[in-house]
Amino acid sequence: MASSVIEAFEAPNDDRAESIIASDNDGQLVKTGAGKAKSAGGEGAGDADDLDAWIKSRQLLKPDDQLELTEGELAEEITKVLTPTNTNVVLNLVVYSFKEGTFVKIPPAGNTVTIVQYAGNSIHVDSDEAKAQMEETGEIGYPLPTSAPRPSEIDLLRAQKLAALEGEEAEEAEGEEGEPGQKDERGPEEAEEEGEEEEAMDEGEGERTGEGEEVTDTPAAMPVASRKRKLINQFNFCERAALTYTNPKRNVDTQTIPPPRCQYGSNVLQWIIYDSYADDFQKQKEKEKKEDKKVHRKDEVKQSKMDQKSIMAKILNDKYLKCWQILERMINQNIYKDIANDYRYWEDPADEYREAEGTLLPLWKFQYDRTKKLSVTDLMFNPNYYDLFAVCFGSHDFLKQPNEGSLCLFTIKNPSYPDYIMAVGLYDGNVAVYSLKDNITNPLYVSMGITQKHAELVWQVKWGPDMTDGEINFYSVSSGGRVFHWVLMPNKLMVTTIITMYLENAHIEGPDGTELRLMSCGSCMRFHPTDPEVFLLGTEEGCIYKCSIAYSSKYLMTYRAHNLTVYRIDYNRFNSNIFISCSGDWRVKVWEDMRPEPLFIFDLGSAVGDVKWAPYSSTVFAAVTNEGKVYVFDLNVNKYRAICVQAVVPKRKNKLTRLSFNEKLPFIIVGDDKGTITSLKLSPNLRLMVKPPKKQLYLEQHTLQVQKLERLLSLVRELPEGAVVSDQPATVKS
Repeated sequence: MASSVIEAFEAPNDDRAESIIASDNDGQLVKTGAGKAKSAGGEGAGDADDLDAWIKSRQLLKPDDQLELTEGELAEEITKVLTPTNTNVVLNLVVYSFKEGTFVKIPPAGNTVTIVQYAGNSIHVDSDEAKAQMEETGEIGYPLPTSAPRPSEIDLLRAQKLAALEGEEAEEAEGEEGEPGQKDERGPEEAEEEGEEEEAMDEGEGERTGEGEEVTDTPAAMPVASRKRKLINQFNFCERAALTYTNPKRNVDTQTIPPPRCQYGSNVLQWIIYDSYADDFQKQKEKEKKEDKKVHRKDEVKQSKMDQKSIMAKILNDKYLKCWQILERMINQNIYKDIANDYRYWEDPADEYREAEGTLLPLWKFQYDRTKKLSVTDLMFNPNYYDLFAVCFGSHDFLKQPNEGSLCLFTIKNPSYPDYIMAVGLYDGNVAVYSLKDNITNPLYVSMGITQKHAELVWQVKWGPDMTDGEINFYSVSSGGRVFHWVLMPNKLMVTTIITMYLENAHIEGPDGTELRLMSCGSCMRFHPTDPEVFLLGTEEGCIYKCSIAYSSKYLMTYRAHNLTVYRIDYNRFNSNIFISCSGDWRVKVWEDMRPEPLFIFDLGSAVGDVKWAPYSSTVFAAVTNEGKVYVFDLNVNKYRAICVQAVVPKRKNKLTRLSFNEKLPFIIVGDDKGTITSLKLSPNLRLMVKPPKKQLYLEQHTLQVQKLERLLSLVRELPEGAVVSDQPATVKS
């Protein structure tokens, strides 16, 4: 048998004879070799013993209890199945989620590890997409035509050499024809070098093209082969010309306020556990009782569910309405972006060189479709929210009164539509109180009865300070000649007559011979800013009465102010002894308390609908007229004429009726008799502040404004006899 294991070793004898030990298939070792024989008693015997011991150790030893298998069992194939299941992966791992407040199971990790992932931008030439692209481009034949190999430097050299040789041969041929006895001037060495170069070029060309390929004589004669068309993946490909500049990435870090945390510790005792179980048991019993009652009151439960659904629907509608209002404001702010910027930051550059004049910049116009034909009867800003103002719509035409008026609340953030709309009708002498927190469609309080209201239309309503018991109260004046005090009680509206206005020295004799006093018709009222018991009343006869709540039968002072109806009265913000009035006799007059004659008189050439002192300056006031103009005066700059006269509405179509200053921002709103409210921003010259002198830099602006007004009043009060005040504008420190 052929041996299966062969091991070579060197014999230990001196002659270094080689021996080979071979093992056959039966496990027997056979020693063969070509060496010299040794004697039995010599060194060869020792070597033989060592060899036998070594061979014995190499024999295969089988245990006695080894199972003996047959040839069929040994030839049987045992199949082992490999599965992708990783038995080393730990399943059912969980972690605690602070967001959900419970333990969350972690999904097992996958067995696939992605080392490199790249989306290719080419497609295979044998794919359907490649065939479709070739058909679209008009290419005929499949597979794609192979392009001719690009000529190498050897080809170019060979072409140049052949062209040179052809040129020389042509010259020689011409020379031979001209001179038949001429010979080739090249020597044998040059011809031999030229032949070697041609052979080298031929060998290089043969190596490049390979066997079996034909090469043309010159590259110029080679046909131009079409290049291999580039097949692109239409879903992952972009041309270099279509790439745009990629903006660099920036990291924007924000830090939020961490949630508040606190440490809590408590002891859990046996009686605490008992009490908690007792509470749970009591709650369970109450719950069972409620369920028993619900079984007997199915109808009531259905009704309560319906009521609850209606309440939830109302709450949901209110939420939707609020969201739509916010969205509407955002859209309007985007539409009127330019006006909003002017509203905040516009400053007239012409005021820098025009010291005694100013301008008004028109901003937004506020309108409501249902009040287009009504007149603006009153305007007022909210004392707490500077962007919210109320507008009262009615009519000054007593022969054509509308069916109802409206009270709308507008905000500067939404000039397109009022935030709140309330219907009021006070032409009959009644008063109504509404609350914006509750249902605004119906008033909370309304005057009832014949004696519990005014006899004529109500011209003006003013809130009063809260009473000692905390009741809310207000005052109203009407053409009936009475001033009422209204107190809002929990269930009704209480009314008290404060004063009844009579004309002085106006008595008539009645049918029975009794003497009767004629009543005065009130048109406006204004409370003293510091003394809540004192107020001024304007009448349709042109008089102004100074009255007090404590004295209902007498006037504290009577001012023969105007010849026609007094439309508005307003106190100065920095000196409560100074007030201003306007009337239909075209005049605006500035008064001082307890002085029968006015300090200033201004004729505006048309009926003056409203006049207001500015909240930021003690000498600035504004007025509006029926001609559609706004007049702004600054007595410290010019005591005789307005520093700004600007038309806001057309003269023949609209009449300005009301005016109001914003308490915080430098703009005003004016209303006309067509139901339109226009906002106007004051230029810098119309809102100059007083600069304190160098030695009195510590003085506040309020003190400086008071001092400015006092200096102006001192000039008017103490004019010497025969003195004439110049018409030059007064200087202003700004």
